[in-house]
Amino acid sequence: MAGTDIRPEITTALVRRLVDTQFPQWSGLPLTLVDPAGSDHVIHRLGDELSVRLPRQAGVIGQAAKEARWLPRLAPHLPLPVPVPVAVGEPGLGYPWPWAVTRWLDGEVATAETLGDSAEAAVGLAHFLVALQQFTTEGASPDLSGAPLAARDQDTRAAIAETDGVFDAEAMTALWDAALHAPGRQGPPVWFHGDFHTGNLLTVDGRLGAVIDFGGLGVGDPAPDLMIAFTLLSADSRAAFRTALGVDDATWLRGRGWALATGLNAYTAYAAVSPRIAAQTTRQITAALTG
Repeated sequence: MAGTDIRPEITTALVRRLVDTQFPQWSGLPLTLVDPAGSDHVIHRLGDELSVRLPRQAGVIGQAAKEARWLPRLAPHLPLPVPVPVAVGEPGLGYPWPWAVTRWLDGEVATAETLGDSAEAAVGLAHFLVALQQFTTEGASPDLSGAPLAARDQDTRAAIAETDGVFDAEAMTALWDAALHAPGRQGPPVWFHGDFHTGNLLTVDGRLGAVIDFGGLGVGDPAPDLMIAFTLLSADSRAAFRTALGVDDATWLRGRGWALATGLNAYTAYAAVSPRIAAQTTRQITAALTG
């Protein structure tokens, strides 16, 4: 589709003008770039209580509207704080897409070093997913169903071939084939976060503080959210997570497939330029293979 590769230049000056023009009630609040802000959005802190998020690329331009619709409904039922949308901005001043203003959430990005061995954190994450899955799906539109694991088949097999020698290609192929052929979900569709990994968790004083970035929010198979077990948790805390969540063998296997596919995707895209991502995705892929 034409225009999908647009990468607008997003400066603090532009964000300041957008805020001041569309939301003059906040024109007196200081605006500070949050760095690093992530690959999908440029994020600024607005005063003490707000954040401003502008999509960097077209693939996430529906996130502001999706979060504005669903997060206020979900938030009261979830055991951890999530972003609370305050306003959705319009395209303007040369910036082409909707953008969001949300409540600021304090915290540090979670790491395996701080939470990986924590059974308390593992159980807390499981309880969050249980609560998310129990929320009614009434009113959820078909476009929230998300892509199936099989949609990643071609790219994942290419990544397996590309990383042969770094990881065990035979073991990765065996896991991928098993995940693709695992029995599908038995039961009605449920809510899933869709991008439930270490980078989308915040900690406060070394404990779970919030879950952020619901751009992948959808309704269907909850297996993608098992990614957190392989991006964050150690073997023992992973077992505590699985027990608390009550995951059957087929769902766990599909979850390992999601962890492998997303880990390989990030590794092949970023490992050569980011030692941090290389280490994180190596951990993820290795843990997915271990199970």
